[in-house]
Amino acid sequence: MLLNIAMLVGGLILLVFAGDYLVKGAVGLAEKFNIPPLIIGLTIVAFGTSAPELVISLDSALSGVPDIAVGNIVGSNIANVLLVMGLPALITVIHANQRGLSRNVGILLVFTLAFMWMISDGVLSRLEGGILFAGLLLYIIAQIVRARTQTEDDPSIPTDYHDDVGEAPTQNSKIIVFLLGGLILLPVAAHFTVEGASGIASHFGVSDAAIGLTIVAIGTSLPELATSFMAAWRKNGDVALGNIIGSNIFNIAAIMGITGLLIDVPVADTMIAYDMWVMLAASVLLALICFARITTGKLLGSAMLLAYLAYIISVF
Repeated sequence: MLLNIAMLVGGLILLVFAGDYLVKGAVGLAEKFNIPPLIIGLTIVAFGTSAPELVISLDSALSGVPDIAVGNIVGSNIANVLLVMGLPALITVIHANQRGLSRNVGILLVFTLAFMWMISDGVLSRLEGGILFAGLLLYIIAQIVRARTQTEDDPSIPTDYHDDVGEAPTQNSKIIVFLLGGLILLPVAAHFTVEGASGIASHFGVSDAAIGLTIVAIGTSLPELATSFMAAWRKNGDVALGNIIGSNIFNIAAIMGITGLLIDVPVADTMIAYDMWVMLAASVLLALICFARITTGKLLGSAMLLAYLAYIISVF
């Protein structure tokens, strides 16, 4: 049991560091080739920051524990709204008055509903995974075209990604080390995480889905939580909304899309009947906040955290 806990905790920690190294190395390489910042932000940074969730889902699906793969994504999308947004709201108010939020949260709702419809028969097929991923590519292309044709302040269109990424390496040797380190350590970390999570589930007699929806999902959402928390600490919590929307879109379209492309992913009946609806409810709440331009303060933030705690308890 102690070994499983050590594997899970160590795997999640290694995931965060390996993902960070991979993103920084990829950004450093892109900057070497003078790729425009807009492209780097919308593709390399966006995909790179989702790397931990991607390798977890791929390893889980290929290792025969698809409930962790799907649970990780569903649980992460729930945590991103109720936890990642609720906690920073206790520090500073989060305004929903940036341009582009309503449009992008609408796109999130479309992806969420499409994903729920696709898995309603109990499996995400390769064709459906391909459709999700194709939708993501269209979304990215539309973002690039929009950014080049207008100058509106859209938080989902990154103009400066360095606040999220940090300092990228400039020396060729460091770039190679960062890239190789991330590429090698990410699958290793994912394997430890999945093995540890599955072992803990077996030991306590709970489902793999429950572990994926809670412990693994929270662990892979830690980078988003840290980013939002630090933004709130600097009294700039408004950026959290754009980050959450973008992260949730990528979780469904990129991670489940790529995973589904490689292998048919079965989905547990309990997730279809309950957890997917909680994910939809969280997305609708996020949409209401954006459409109505509701300011999220301590009261709403506390309610979101209590709702998340209630959800975690209900899973077990």
